Amino acid sequence: MIYFAMHLFLPLKHFQLSKNIKIIVNYLLGPLLFIALCYSLYKQIIHQPDLAQRWGHIKNSWHHPAFWLVLLLMIVNYGIEARKWQLLIKPLEKFTLFKAFKSVMAGCSITMLTPNRIGEYGGRILFVQEQNRLRAISLTILGSISQLTITIVMGTIGLIALTFIPGEDAPTFTFIPKVLSNTLLVVCIFFSVFIMMFYLRIGWLIHVMEKVKFLAKPLKYVRLLDQFSGKQLLRILFLSLLRYMVFILQYMMLLYVMEVSISYLLSFWLLTIFYLVMVLAPSIGFTELPLRATATVEIFKLYSPNILGIQAAALGIWLINLVMPAIIGSILILGIKITKENE
Repeated sequence: MIYFAMHLFLPLKHFQLSKNIKIIVNYLLGPLLFIALCYSLYKQIIHQPDLAQRWGHIKNSWHHPAFWLVLLLMIVNYGIEARKWQLLIKPLEKFTLFKAFKSVMAGCSITMLTPNRIGEYGGRILFVQEQNRLRAISLTILGSISQLTITIVMGTIGLIALTFIPGEDAPTFTFIPKVLSNTLLVVCIFFSVFIMMFYLRIGWLIHVMEKVKFLAKPLKYVRLLDQFSGKQLLRILFLSLLRYMVFILQYMMLLYVMEVSISYLLSFWLLTIFYLVMVLAPSIGFTELPLRATATVEIFKLYSPNILGIQAAALGIWLINLVMPAIIGSILILGIKITKENE
């Protein structure tokens, strides 16, 4: 993944832009991105079934204090991510927390239009100095790997908890053949151990690349990864865990506001599985909302008949955690110059 991203951006360094092209990039790319994002969101929303009922359910929840707390937690959520990005970018250049926050928001805007959020790299590096942008890509990927590690590990723990921990609310998964469920669990455990070891030994990747001749060219752009100590990697991983818990708390609170009557403990474990499904399922901005709604309903309908409330919670989380930051980020991109006109 790191090599692919680096290979994608490498030609840009050697491509000399004419003045007219620079003007287009600086002053038209931002507005075009904003228009494309708005069109994408519009198409997703109007094609949702029972949209009026879901939106009505959300509006009725505005009087509930917990709804506004979910909104406040969105700022906390991206504030944690901004702090993580500030720590990641530190070996390259100094970012204030506010600048890191703006960079994260910019990444949110582009990621809504790309498969599996790979556009986040391109959005964040717009706030990095031009000469450092290619090397910053590896740092954004490291941050994504830390969040992916937490999501997979917590999802695996959730599978174990719901499979083996007894309780009156514990699901039985009788609709899945035992061989299939056991195989899925073993695969998830194996992958959790693998990705955790890969993350904590990320410097090993540099040593492997040094031995492969055709990887020599992009190697200089990822050497920064070898500078992170185990303590620093654990600190970044802790911030990813903290952010993950905020995600879970937001969703649990919104399910409560939408009157989805499931115990908090069961909701927690089900949400760990939901985020595991979301991270493994291929998606693009245009399809993420229906995928989220479908996954949420399929997981939670076994324990609550309030399908409309489950769908409304999925829509609310999508609007609060993804749409609002994406719109903010696209507006921020309007105010930056992507290239130097006097280069």
